[in-house]
Amino acid sequence: MSALRQMRIESAKLETLGIVIASLASYFLRICRLIVFLEAARPCRSCRPPAHLSLKLKVGVKGMSTGAAVSRTLRLHGGPFRSRYDLISSCLKAENGGFGLEPFRIGEKDGLIIVDHGSRRRESNLMLNEFVAMFRDKTGYPIVEPAHMELAEPSIKDAFCSCVLQGVTRVIVSPFFLFPGRHWHKDIPSLTAEAAKEHPGVSYIITAPLGLHELLVDVVNDRIKHCLSHVEGDADECEVCAA
Repeated sequence: MSALRQMRIESAKLETLGIVIASLASYFLRICRLIVFLEAARPCRSCRPPAHLSLKLKVGVKGMSTGAAVSRTLRLHGGPFRSRYDLISSCLKAENGGFGLEPFRIGEKDGLIIVDHGSRRRESNLMLNEFVAMFRDKTGYPIVEPAHMELAEPSIKDAFCSCVLQGVTRVIVSPFFLFPGRHWHKDIPSLTAEAAKEHPGVSYIITAPLGLHELLVDVVNDRIKHCLSHVEGDADECEVCAA
């Protein structure tokens, strides 16, 4: 009888140990997912929020899951998202396609939108079309659409719809802006989110603006040298001024 009781005790211990191991494995998996999310959401130099904004993680609040705690951040001034991290989370939420370990690789089902501010001057807007054609030829990406944030067509909504009609499942919006400002923090995310409402099965992400990229030094230097050469009569007018 004592032997049977001992077996039951040992069986109960093993069952308890199994439950503990399963719980630890579950928490470990959650931590791994959290690390993957934070790595995917880590902003580059151009994506970092203003210095007066900070990320506050309220972990351990009763009744709050880890995912909910991560998304509890300060709201950007007037913006539709509480932070850049929240923006990424919203863009790639599970019901909108989710994200994997390599969410930023361009795939066959990706569509790109290059969006500038937009101008009342037709010639300026046409230059974006020329750049998009150059970008498409250089990269080989099959679906690249131009868009203007305001003042001209096609709009972000038009470009988003065009990408969806071509069969994409994710839209990548690349702001053709130099530095992050109100348009990047608020206007473009808001317009993109509004466009995405009509296509719930399509995820989207908004990339950083051009920012402090080393190659921009070469671009600016090339423009300066060409303009000086033109003033001195050694070069023709560049395509920017000619347009």
